[in-house]
Amino acid sequence: MIPRYTRPRMAAVWSEEEKLRIWLEIELLVCEALAQLGWIPAEVPGRLRQRLQLRPERMAELEQEVRHDVIAFVTSLAEQAGEDGRYLHFGLTSSDVVDTATALQLRRAGELLLQELDALEAALARRAQEHRYTLCVGRTHGVHAEPMTFGLKFLSWLAECRRNRERLQAAVEGIRYGKLSGAIGTYAHLPPAVESYVCERLGLYPEPVATQVVPRDRHAFFLSTLALIATMCERIAVEVRHLQRTEVREAEEYFAAGQQGSSAMPHKRNPIHAERICGLARLVRSYALVGLENIVLWHERDISHSSAERVVLPDATIAVDYLLALTRELVETLQVYPERMAQNLELTHGLVYSQSVLLALVRRGMSRRQAYALVQRAAMETWRTGRHFRETLWEAPEIQRAFGERQALEELFTPAALLQHVDWLFERCGVPFPSSLPEP
Repeated sequence: MIPRYTRPRMAAVWSEEEKLRIWLEIELLVCEALAQLGWIPAEVPGRLRQRLQLRPERMAELEQEVRHDVIAFVTSLAEQAGEDGRYLHFGLTSSDVVDTATALQLRRAGELLLQELDALEAALARRAQEHRYTLCVGRTHGVHAEPMTFGLKFLSWLAECRRNRERLQAAVEGIRYGKLSGAIGTYAHLPPAVESYVCERLGLYPEPVATQVVPRDRHAFFLSTLALIATMCERIAVEVRHLQRTEVREAEEYFAAGQQGSSAMPHKRNPIHAERICGLARLVRSYALVGLENIVLWHERDISHSSAERVVLPDATIAVDYLLALTRELVETLQVYPERMAQNLELTHGLVYSQSVLLALVRRGMSRRQAYALVQRAAMETWRTGRHFRETLWEAPEIQRAFGERQALEELFTPAALLQHVDWLFERCGVPFPSSLPEP
């Protein structure tokens, strides 16, 4: 990730200092558990807590020689511990420390992302309420379909945001598994009680069946959930990009005073935040693929996953943290133009009410096939000539016979009947009727 986009709280989770601090805490907790079991002298854990300090520079020197980060870490601690150093890393393999620490980091990162999802959900609920009755045209295939309200767009995003929160909560629970079961997961040199002690104090669960590593389907599920969240952000952003097109211009990103959209064209107001969201979402989806590829390792473990995870786990959580904040800002500051929506609703000269006419004819006894052919023929004439749909419809004798009087046809050209269940949709999503907004 580009450093200037990194938000401090999430960046802190993945800092080198934090990683080493967790590694040290795991080593100390293991010593505490060993002392309780009587495997090492009772006073050793206390002495180690007093003596040991993180020395990243010394670790870097040692790593140049041993070419192994955990060995360099343990060696730098042992140099400070004196005789007690022999108890460090007792019965452990590197993945015991690394995987357990990673689980803690991912849990903390996930908790921060849950807070960001809550903030986005609140913003979407506010905008949905604000535009509960703002009339606009719905589009399918990019073509005008039927009237809807702009608030329903926010409501749909709100429902998806809630689903993603449930998914992320499950992914956080699924990733908070540590392991201290040794080189192939058999507890050959440490009893399960040590693992239970350490995991409990770190707020983790012991992995039920580990190899040398925690199974990577947990990480793949976490990364796949982040990909879904990023794609939700992109879904919102793409809609904004479409609505900001000059030909549509029903909504647009906030454009700050002094902001410039183009180095060449002073008139430009480009959806740069929405486009940035779309680009980063692609990146996060690629991380999900890496997570899936990392599930399959040779036998009880290889390290083909390790180098990739050092990139994708911090980057994915940092990217999604930024995406959620950027999407929330986009939603909160979105400029909405109801007048333009009303103009666009009339662009097709009433064609958006074609289904209302079709069903009215069926209710009056006409076969659906005949009704569809009549309405479509009139619609194609409106497309061709630009004459209002009411006019091209009324020219058909069959239409006149079915409705009897023109007023009965005219009454179908109103959005009220099509939007009668808007409040019900809001209620089903748990968004109550707002006392401060006028009824439609």
